[in-house]
Amino acid sequence: MRARKRSVKGIGLISGGLDSLLAAKILQEQGVDVLGITFTTPFWDCSVACASARDASIPVRVVDISVEHLEVVKNPVYGYGSNMNPCIDCHGLMIRIAGRIMEEEGADFIFTGEVVGQRPMSQRMDALRSVEKLSGYGGRVLRPLSAKLLPETEVEKLGLVDRSRLLAIQGRSRKKQIELARLFGLKTFSPPGGGCLLTKEGFSSKLRKLLGSSPNVSVRHIEMLKAGRFFILPGNNCFFLGRNHMDNMRLQELADLYRETLFVCKGVPGPKGLLLSTSSAEDVVKLAAIITASFSDASPGQEVMVEWRNIQCKDVFQIRSRSRQEFDDLMIR
Repeated sequence: MRARKRSVKGIGLISGGLDSLLAAKILQEQGVDVLGITFTTPFWDCSVACASARDASIPVRVVDISVEHLEVVKNPVYGYGSNMNPCIDCHGLMIRIAGRIMEEEGADFIFTGEVVGQRPMSQRMDALRSVEKLSGYGGRVLRPLSAKLLPETEVEKLGLVDRSRLLAIQGRSRKKQIELARLFGLKTFSPPGGGCLLTKEGFSSKLRKLLGSSPNVSVRHIEMLKAGRFFILPGNNCFFLGRNHMDNMRLQELADLYRETLFVCKGVPGPKGLLLSTSSAEDVVKLAAIITASFSDASPGQEVMVEWRNIQCKDVFQIRSRSRQEFDDLMIR
């Protein structure tokens, strides 16, 4: 009896953007068994990617790369873009992890939705080569949307995909992609550029200061940075203050989870604050309480009770609220 031929399998990076979805659909059209991988970190949300893949009938797996990705953000080989976005190193990491999954799954290659010349930092010809070098999977990375503009990969040489049915898209125009989206019936996808916080100027500014103040920044500190205003107090002590109810709930959750010092106004509506427990100095703790009171609904000069607590102790300060402008030099924007 003749053995049944094994289907070709590709592991693809699915961001939720149109390009990655099209790359997967082009390969599915050739009969390739596709598994999409979408990554989650504190810097972006993968919910859109999951929804987009589901609507496009692309099976997808969510992989948390928070710890590995943060190390890349701290020390990128190829540097940053216009803000704290290490796009080349980030793509290299993603392909490296996708390569591990490829080996575990017994798959044949990795694919991405990258388009030559679409992004000035990460999708130049030389940048694409750098990404493959970082990943360790040179020759096994296929970019279906621009494949005909790139050197033939081992994937194509072995006949695992038909190069003649791949594309030669380049540049920043989206006209061809929009045409293909209509052809494949794709309606759910994120806009170009995505939602990576590392590309945002304000967030990047705060992250630089956080890394400068606390060299041992971990994933939990990034979550704190996302949940409110950020202050650097004397002695490089980091203090986070909620802006709204959602921030307040998140800061309380993080303080409880990681046993950090939490500040709460009593008897007056106000924010919750979280002080990284790198210092037990009373003047630092009191300053955090003063800031918490000053950003409450109390008028400047009004007395406010601010409770603070951590795993070791609990106490209350009687604070006279001040003008918020007094703390401008401590707040990182």
